[in-house]
Amino acid sequence: MSNGSENNNKSEPVIVRLDTGAANEARSILYHAYRDEPTFQYLFDHRRAGYDQRVRATIRELIDLYFALEQDAVGVMVDDTLVAVAFIGDPELRMNLADQLSWRIRMVLTTGFASTRRYLDYHEKIRNMLPQPLAHQLPLMGVNPKYQNRGYGRLLLKAVEKLCLENPRGSGLVLDTGNNRYLPFYESEGFRSLGTIRLGDFEDHVLFREVYPEEQAVAPGQI
Repeated sequence: MSNGSENNNKSEPVIVRLDTGAANEARSILYHAYRDEPTFQYLFDHRRAGYDQRVRATIRELIDLYFALEQDAVGVMVDDTLVAVAFIGDPELRMNLADQLSWRIRMVLTTGFASTRRYLDYHEKIRNMLPQPLAHQLPLMGVNPKYQNRGYGRLLLKAVEKLCLENPRGSGLVLDTGNNRYLPFYESEGFRSLGTIRLGDFEDHVLFREVYPEEQAVAPGQI
């Protein structure tokens, strides 16, 4: 697949399904994607010593949990290098992290009780905003900083939406961001606001895009 910006001297990006063998690369990409994000800085207290370790631990535990629950994960490969990743929550999962006891214990041991409690509260607020009927969730998505601004994020999001189209149980796709500079990108992809979550002195935006199963995408008589 191509994002339209490659030339003959560059390899075209390829969409791949991820398994546990890609966990380390995915962790690195997502750490760099989320480390400086306002939401993570608030939830895991970037002013307190050990912030980097708490971010790494959270991403590791989330990736391990989604793989253990056999959720979809996709990535973009360029020249045999994984440059972008996304983890997708099935609409029927509608996961309550507070019920994941072993995950919660590991989080407390690695990020501390306060950070774990803050993250659980934040996750519960997002759950309460999810639309009906159920929607897919995109809890983790990131592009390697060395490969940003090349269209790989948009290409990855298209791949995620294609997976959603293949699942008739979902009504759409939900994601969130605390970074206002991403809002124009998501709006250009058809996302609209479900509301905001107040985190300290800023707001985290919860966004939704309707994604219809392929058999419903084209109305009769419009082919």
